[in-house]
Amino acid sequence: MMKKIFLVLVLIGLVFTGFSKNIVEVAVSAGNFSTLVAAVEKAGLVGTLNGDGPFTVFAPTDEAFAKLPEGTVESLLNDIPTLTRILTYHVVPGKYMASDVISLESLKSVEGGYIPIKVEEGKVYVSTAMITAVDIEASNGVIHVIDTVILPPERETRRIPEIAIDAASLTTLVTALQEAGLVEALMGDGPFTVFAPNDEAFAKLPEGTVESLLKDIPTLKNILLYHVISGEYMAEDVLGMRSLTALNGGQLMINPNEVKIQGSGILVTDILEANGVIHIIDSVMIP
Repeated sequence: MMKKIFLVLVLIGLVFTGFSKNIVEVAVSAGNFSTLVAAVEKAGLVGTLNGDGPFTVFAPTDEAFAKLPEGTVESLLNDIPTLTRILTYHVVPGKYMASDVISLESLKSVEGGYIPIKVEEGKVYVSTAMITAVDIEASNGVIHVIDTVILPPERETRRIPEIAIDAASLTTLVTALQEAGLVEALMGDGPFTVFAPNDEAFAKLPEGTVESLLKDIPTLKNILLYHVISGEYMAEDVLGMRSLTALNGGQLMINPNEVKIQGSGILVTDILEANGVIHIIDSVMIP
């Protein structure tokens, strides 16, 4: 039954197929994406979506935009950062045909957030939107039509050190960052991925180690930078990799089967901040 439904959607998609046209040109010629095209133009994303890609676009129709509360579209067109974030949440790097999409639980968007995928009663949903037509191919990717504008997960407006300061379980880490002079660096734009040892992790170190490190700033700084990665890596990204390179140049080996990084257990994941993400770990990692 599922295959029959998707075959119908594929046939609908083929009506709009434009192999010689890029994604933006296909959207323009389709006629039912005028609001989306206007938003893409306003956000300055036409050049990006005209690029080589490939991209997969979950494209809301004009009717999808019309379902938003009155005045929302007009407001978004005057708030370019928010508009850009919403639009890039509808775009996925790579080309994922319908058969690929239904075999996945989520896809990572250009915005950085994950788009959840589910199948219910023969219908396929990405986040809160139902896919109504699939596999509309363009020269630089593919479009799937959706009936609702999807919104990216809420992201903290605070930055990594600010979140850490407010976290009751990260007091030792905060003290160490302050002593090492790394707070200002982690307030930067990043993005950063921080594997943050909690207070219990520091307490597991031999007696006197923390006090000694707080007086040995070069060593302390080297250890702390071993816990920071340039770029934003969500838990799904991390567990799909064999290693990550830390800011101090060291390699962090990942064991996805035990959910560990460099032998340290990952306790809490995907704490999103304005400039990255924190994963809390149960041991201090030593370079």
